[in-house]
Amino acid sequence: MTRALSRRTFLRGAGVALALPWLDAMTPPGYASPRGPALPRRRMVALCYDLSLHPDNFFPTETGPNYKLSPYLEILKDFRNEFTVFSGLSNPGMESAGGHGADVAFLTGAQGVGRAGFRNTISLDQLVARRIGAQTRFPYISLSSTLSVSPNGVGVATTAANTPSRLYAQLFLDGTPQEVQTQARRLQQGRSVLDVVRDQARSLERQLGAGDRDKLDEYFDAVRDVEQRLTTAQEWQRRPKPRVSVPPPKDTPSNGSSTMRLYYDLMHLAFQTDSTRLFTKMFVHWGIPPLEGVTYDHHNLSHNGMDPEKIRQLAIVDSDKFTALRDFLTKLKNTKEEGETLLDRTMVLVGSHMHSGGHRVTNLPVLLAGGKFKHGQHLAFDAVNNTPLCNLYVNMLQQFGLEADRFGSSTGTITGL
Repeated sequence: MTRALSRRTFLRGAGVALALPWLDAMTPPGYASPRGPALPRRRMVALCYDLSLHPDNFFPTETGPNYKLSPYLEILKDFRNEFTVFSGLSNPGMESAGGHGADVAFLTGAQGVGRAGFRNTISLDQLVARRIGAQTRFPYISLSSTLSVSPNGVGVATTAANTPSRLYAQLFLDGTPQEVQTQARRLQQGRSVLDVVRDQARSLERQLGAGDRDKLDEYFDAVRDVEQRLTTAQEWQRRPKPRVSVPPPKDTPSNGSSTMRLYYDLMHLAFQTDSTRLFTKMFVHWGIPPLEGVTYDHHNLSHNGMDPEKIRQLAIVDSDKFTALRDFLTKLKNTKEEGETLLDRTMVLVGSHMHSGGHRVTNLPVLLAGGKFKHGQHLAFDAVNNTPLCNLYVNMLQQFGLEADRFGSSTGTITGL
C-alpha cells in the first residue's frame, strides 16, 4: 500500500539533499532522459529572424522543384539545390502570443503562449543535445535565452557568450592554471549525489506504486545523465582547447550587420574544430543599421504599413541577412570532413516566429539548407490551414538519427524531403 508524499520530500545523506521529481503520489511525473546509441557526426544551426522578413520578397509564387527564386532567395542561387523553402507552416496555438511573444515557442511548438498558466517544453536543439552533447566540449551553444528551452520549460543560454569576443574566448582560449583548477573543483563538487542517497532511495521505492517507481527510475536516470555530463565536462577541462589561426574578433555592438557575420564565422570555426554541434541564434538589426540607403530603424521598417520607401529600405536590411547567410553556407560547403562537406553534415534552419513585422503568426517564412535532405524545391502547404512547423522538426530529429515520430505540436512529418 502506498502513501501520499509531500512535494518537499528530499533524499538526504552526508550533507547532500536530492529533491524528488513530481510523482503520482504528489502530481505529474518528471522528464525521462532519451537513451540510445551514439549518433553520427551531424550538426544543426537554428536561426530566427526576430523581426521576420518581407513576405513578398521571400515566398516564391511557384511551387515544386522548378519554382522561380524570389528576390531574397536569388541571393542564395548558388545553393538552389542545397536548400528547401517552405510556405504554409506555423506553430499552432500562438494566437495569444502577440507576434513577438511567439519566439519562445519557435523551436518547441508548445501551444498557448501568452495565456495564463502557459508552460513551455523542450526545444529542438536541447532534445538533440541530450543525445549528442557529451561528444563535444560544449553540448550546445545557445546565443538566445528564448529560443533554447530546457526540459522543464526554462530558457537557457550559453554562459558568458553574449558577445563574439566572449564566445571566441570560451571556444578557443584556455584559462590560467588557477582558473582551470577552480573549474575542476566546481565540477567535482557536483558529482556522486546518488551514491550518497542510495539507501534512502531504495527505502522510498518500497513505499511507491509501480507507476511512481518507474518515474523515480526515470528521474534517477536523468540525475545520472547530469553526473555523466559533469564527468565529461571534467575530462574536457583537462584537454587544451583547439588552436585556430583566426585572431579574436573585435565586437561591434552598434553594428548588427557586422556582429551577425562575426557569429557566423565563429559557428563555422566551432563546427570545423568540432567544439560543438549545435547552435541557436536570434538575429535582428535593432536601431538604424549602418547600411547604405537605410535611414529608418529596423523595427520601424518591419511595421512599414506598405509604404514603398520603407519596403525598399527593408529589402536592403533583409538582403543583408541573406548575403551573410550565403557566405556562411559557402564556408560550410568549402570545408571538408571525412569525405563530406560541413554543409552536408549541417542542417541550417532559418525562419521566424512571425509571418512578417505585422505580428501575424501563421504562414511563417522557413528555409532549411544542408543536412543531405532532398533539396531544390518549394514545398507549399495550405496557406490557411497550416501544417505544424514541428512536422519539419521531426524530419530533422530523424535525420540526426534519433528515434522520433512526435515533437511538440507535430502531426507527422514533412513529405518530399
